[in-house]
Amino acid sequence: MEFYLIAISISVLIYMLMASGLSLQYGFTGLVNFGYVGFFAIGAYTSGLLSLQGVPLPVSFLAAMLLAGALAYPLGIITLRLGGDYLAIITLGFSETVRILLMKEDWLTRGVHGVPGLPRVFDDWAGVSSGDLTLLLLLLVVNIAVFALIAYLVRSPFGRIIASIRDNEVAVRALGKNPAAFKTRSLMLGSALAGLAGAFQAHYVTFIAPEQFVPLITFYVWIAIIVGGPNRILGIVVGTIILLTFLEGSRFMRDFVGGVSEVQLASVRFFIIGMALICTILYRPNGLFPDKFSKGK
Repeated sequence: MEFYLIAISISVLIYMLMASGLSLQYGFTGLVNFGYVGFFAIGAYTSGLLSLQGVPLPVSFLAAMLLAGALAYPLGIITLRLGGDYLAIITLGFSETVRILLMKEDWLTRGVHGVPGLPRVFDDWAGVSSGDLTLLLLLLVVNIAVFALIAYLVRSPFGRIIASIRDNEVAVRALGKNPAAFKTRSLMLGSALAGLAGAFQAHYVTFIAPEQFVPLITFYVWIAIIVGGPNRILGIVVGTIILLTFLEGSRFMRDFVGGVSEVQLASVRFFIIGMALICTILYRPNGLFPDKFSKGK
């Protein structure tokens, strides 16, 4: 039971890291990114493939962040000057393009067979159980550091500008600022956090394959920040915990409800998630922990 709780906690913290990046993009800047899992995949494959070439894990993690952030730059340049809807459409297409490339480029990614045997973060000097516990503590520290960084950013001049862009982009442009430049930076920072989360995921499960990076992952992260509150750190934490607790807890529903197949259980799970999301939007449109300045609090 202890090992299971550690595993669930690691998954929660990895999703929390992803939710932090998406919250920076959407909650604090107003960017609608439906292809977030693409940057998650880029981080996972970058770190995983580099580590198999003997690159130290700290360097491969840094490379995962840098590449994911860098690839967000051309998307921002192309779409953010046109309008928010273009970003949502193009990022979704981008994530599917990434997944198809991962499936087709066998010479680099081994295609649908995936990449096994990735090194775990602390297994060189600790056993599996000790390594998982140490990884849990590391992820906790990383998440705290990311929350501190986000808190600093949103209170800085940069944060005030992106919040103004979210609330009234026309007014920001009228003051002589370039909204596209600030939105691009926010997109790159959030994507870099997704790349870091992907690196952690790759070296935790020690195996990566294209089917792990489907659009559903993006919408799980969206659900977490919508339920908790997209522009509150407490909302990120609580929303992610609620989502992962339900996803894992619902696996045991068959123990209490007889005659339900795995396929039926999956359908019930999606139905409950959908109804919870609808109720949240209807009754708590700003999440469980809305920003104190949000309308409709």
